[in-house]
Amino acid sequence: MPEAGRLVITSTDGTGSVTGSITLQFAADEAEIHDLQVEPSHRRHGIGTALIRRALGAACERGARWIYLEVRESNAGARRLYRAQGFTECGRREAYYNAPVEAAILMRCPAADPNAGPR
Repeated sequence: MPEAGRLVITSTDGTGSVTGSITLQFAADEAEIHDLQVEPSHRRHGIGTALIRRALGAACERGARWIYLEVRESNAGARRLYRAQGFTECGRREAYYNAPVEAAILMRCPAADPNAGPR
């Protein structure tokens, strides 16, 4: 059974400034990505991919079997990023988001052994 609680993983640049972060919540044998952020000036440089890979490894190390997340239906870029890391769509929540009202797409991925190599 994985350790319960929350984990925040950060990415920094050469000066120690935070360039991105990902927040995971653990419960039972699952983890959920609650937040993935990359500073606008550092986007499209692989930081989001690296943070997701680190999150998958951390979830595996803590005993999680699956990682889940929710993403706005209109956020095609994020959905592509998650699919490229092995996430698949597994559900939908209508009118989940506000401003504007929009569905959430549920996605999941098996937690990955960080020593298994790139996905």
